[in-house]
Order: sequence, then C-alpha cells, then structure tokens
Amino acid sequence: MSSAQNADTHVTPFRFTPYQAQEGEEYMSEAQVEHFRRILQTWKAELMKEVDRTVHHMQDEAANFPDPNDRATQESEFSLELRTRDRERKLIKKIEEALENLERGEYGYCETCGVEIGLRRLEARPTATQCIDCKTLDEIRERQVG
Repeated sequence: MSSAQNADTHVTPFRFTPYQAQEGEEYMSEAQVEHFRRILQTWKAELMKEVDRTVHHMQDEAANFPDPNDRATQESEFSLELRTRDRERKLIKKIEEALENLERGEYGYCETCGVEIGLRRLEARPTATQCIDCKTLDEIRERQVG
C-alpha cells in the first residue's frame, strides 16, 4: 500500500448517524461542523482509551520469563501492540489537525484545489484533506514514481 493510501485509510471504528442535510443547507453549516466535531472528538477519545489500555496491559503483563521462547513471544506481542499504537498516535495527530481546521473554518475543503470534499467522504474518512479527484491523482503519481 502506498504511503498516500496508508495515510488516508483510517475509518472511524464506531457507529454514528449519517448527517442528513436540509434542502438548501450551506456546506459546512453550524450543524455540519458540530456533527464532524462530535465524530472527531469521539474517535480521538476511543483511540486515547486504547492507548491507556495498552499501557496498563503492558505494565500488568510484563514478566521476565525464564524460558526464551515465552520471552520472545511476549516481546513480539508487545512489539506488534506498540506498532499499532504508533499508527494510532499518528492518527490522533491527524484528528487534532482536523479539529483545528474545523475551528478555523477550513475543514471539509480540499487542501489541493479548494473544492468541497463532501459529507459522505468526510464521514467515511473524517481526516480526509483532499477531494477524491486530487487524492486519486496523488496516488497515481505516487505509483508512477515508485
């Protein structure tokens, strides 16, 4: 998977009611901003809980096994958990950036071309910073470069 794809493949792990725009409602209205604020804050809180669980799990499970195989298994499990948490740490940073963009009134607009990203794309990928067309072009360029 390309790094551009990897950076944008995070999907919220919890359920929420999709936003139903009212006829004639302006894009990124107050209600829409609040909808995405709730999604981003809930997602961040869920990730932070996972971080706390990992810390407690590693503290509780850390043992100095005399058997090298048991020790290797535990180190392998911890390593996998830490890699997962590192990816989540990066995702938390992206969520925080999205919340900052929300506060500045820049959320929901493509950082490349400036068009509306769209409610459904943002619900699928709340940290998206590009419209689907610009994202697709970036991925094509990345594949061509290698």
